[in-house]
Amino acid sequence: MEVTRFAPSPTGYLHLGHAYSAFRAAEAGDRFLLRIEDIDRGRCRSEYETAIFEDLEWLGLEWEQPVRRQSDHFDDYRAALDRLDDMGAIYPCFCTRSDIRREIERAGDAPQGPDGPVYPGICRNLSAGERRARIGAGENHALRLDVEQACERVGRLTWTEQGRGEVLADPARFGDVVLARKDTPTSYHLAVTVDDALQCVTLVTRGEDLAPATDIHRLLQALLGLPVPEWKHHRLLTGADGKRYAKRDRSLTLRALREAGRTPEDIRREICDGRM
Repeated sequence: MEVTRFAPSPTGYLHLGHAYSAFRAAEAGDRFLLRIEDIDRGRCRSEYETAIFEDLEWLGLEWEQPVRRQSDHFDDYRAALDRLDDMGAIYPCFCTRSDIRREIERAGDAPQGPDGPVYPGICRNLSAGERRARIGAGENHALRLDVEQACERVGRLTWTEQGRGEVLADPARFGDVVLARKDTPTSYHLAVTVDDALQCVTLVTRGEDLAPATDIHRLLQALLGLPVPEWKHHRLLTGADGKRYAKRDRSLTLRALREAGRTPEDIRREICDGRM
């Protein structure tokens, strides 16, 4: 049985690109789940969450209950971090953005990963004593994944892209990604990996812009002993100017289109282009 999910963040109104992703996920699965990814408490709004339900219902989509809301499950992500800590796979990083920028400038260059310049590893080799002292002194810090050590632990990793077959994972190109911060006790990478396992998702359907992140998710799955789904990364919708749809494009939100008299059938015809 194929289990799929649609996992929007309530940081704005859904647009045409979201509708396309939701349709793709719903039609690919025998069971279709909705998840609210609201770990960014500074940007997420309850009115946007309410609008997500309204827009998806208007499109005629149905999903299983209950809806998983990430902010209700920080204990699950803390437990995963504790397991990673026990195996020595994460470390505290006390660097500010300015510290990282200065180190990159001092070095003259920095490798570029999918998310930008790769973290230069300033705090990776701090002694256990210094880490304890700085944490005890109340210094702000993030928790980073020691990707090189983690890759050595798990060895060669692959993942399956439907329609393409086996893909070799390359988590090292990301560098030591952040898995948690003081103000955000989990990251996108950790939360979605844990959520997909707990919700028994078998097919992750999402935009092709997130395909590179699969390398890190596959590494976390291997470290935590989690089941491995398949993935299907779909094309991104773009406007006449060639730019992908975004939440800032208010005229293309589902809410605005509905108010302009468009129907769900109009939306499906326009975005799916006969592909479903």
